[in-house]
Amino acid sequence: MPPIAPVRGTHDLLPDASAAWQWLLDTHRRVAGEHGYRLADTPVFEHTELFERGVGVGTDVVDKEMYTFADRAGRSLTLRPEGTAGMVRAVLGAHLTQHERPVRVHYVGPMFRHDRPQKGRYRQFAQVGVECIGERSPYLDAEVIEVGWRFLRALGIDDVTLQVNSLGDPADRARYRAALRAYYEPLRDQLCADCRRRLDVNPLRLLDCKRDAAHAERAPRLEDSLSATSAQFFDTVLDGLRDAAIPWTRNWRLVRGLDYYVDTAFEYWHSSLEGAQNALGGGGRYDGLAEVLGFAATPGIGYAFGIERLLLIAEQGGSLPPSPPAAEVVVCSLEPGQATAAAALARGLRDAAVRTVLDTSERKLGAKLGAADRLGARFCVLVGSDEAMAHEATLRDLRERTQERVSAAELGDRVRRALHPTPDAP
Repeated sequence: MPPIAPVRGTHDLLPDASAAWQWLLDTHRRVAGEHGYRLADTPVFEHTELFERGVGVGTDVVDKEMYTFADRAGRSLTLRPEGTAGMVRAVLGAHLTQHERPVRVHYVGPMFRHDRPQKGRYRQFAQVGVECIGERSPYLDAEVIEVGWRFLRALGIDDVTLQVNSLGDPADRARYRAALRAYYEPLRDQLCADCRRRLDVNPLRLLDCKRDAAHAERAPRLEDSLSATSAQFFDTVLDGLRDAAIPWTRNWRLVRGLDYYVDTAFEYWHSSLEGAQNALGGGGRYDGLAEVLGFAATPGIGYAFGIERLLLIAEQGGSLPPSPPAAEVVVCSLEPGQATAAAALARGLRDAAVRTVLDTSERKLGAKLGAADRLGARFCVLVGSDEAMAHEATLRDLRERTQERVSAAELGDRVRRALHPTPDAP
């Protein structure tokens, strides 16, 4: 019988990679927290209607990529393909905006999309993101973009370009959709099958198609459909980015893939990736989303980054921190009779905040020392009958190839000082 393999488009987080994963999560929590964002979380599955109404029927996410199933009561549920719709539901459903405006939250968790798997892109993937819900201000747009920019800088990821655009208000978008349909309709027979469908249901997505890129280059520009109010709003956002010394590129073809975006849209591109389809992350303003979900009109803006893609770029750039060893000390009993004494020594080392692995196996000493070395341990504590009777241990330094007898009472302090010497220590 062959072994069971992981599902295509998924991957396992194994111990050697977990330190980098945790480093990224800690970095995002710190940077978001410095701007007043607090952690929130939502279920990984929601009523399908949340995404059909929020993300939009006609988007690739809803039409092609969602994992949807019926529960035992026959209700249609969907594994969340993105985080914003669920977070807006959670914040407004709990009436948080009645107590503070805006509500600033950050999140981390798995998302699910049936997409074509490739390096850095999975069908189950994880995102970190922020949402700022309850207030409409171009200065908040600039702040959210700056949070993402500072996050990337904190990860040591350089060579990033910020792509920005304004999608305008709903009336602006309606004018622009009409202009796109008028331009593309005579070209319908020249379009790929996906774009012929998009022309009818979601013409803004025509600008993202690589196969029909030549047509998109000559298409009407969204900026020509903006009202004076929308243009002024966006100019104020750009002024905020200038004040924060964040360079940006205006990308008139940037429309994002979800229907709930209005006004400001943005993506962070990296020089090693291929344009908008492979952005590190992005987001935008979604002032109409709350109403679509059945709540009172409530503005909001946010972003999301794919964790796997960020780690891939950080690794390529050499900014990942080194993975710490699995253990700093391995305590080894030399015979079964010393197992209790060895366990007590390991317990004392852990009380001294030393990462300690206990080895009470019946393997020979050479095998135990080899295992300790593979774990990356600096020290091996050996407990034989003599040591157990004297309430001592033999402390072997695997780096310096030295060893000494140490009392059990002094072992924790002795090891901690050796691992973390202070500047004035002798």
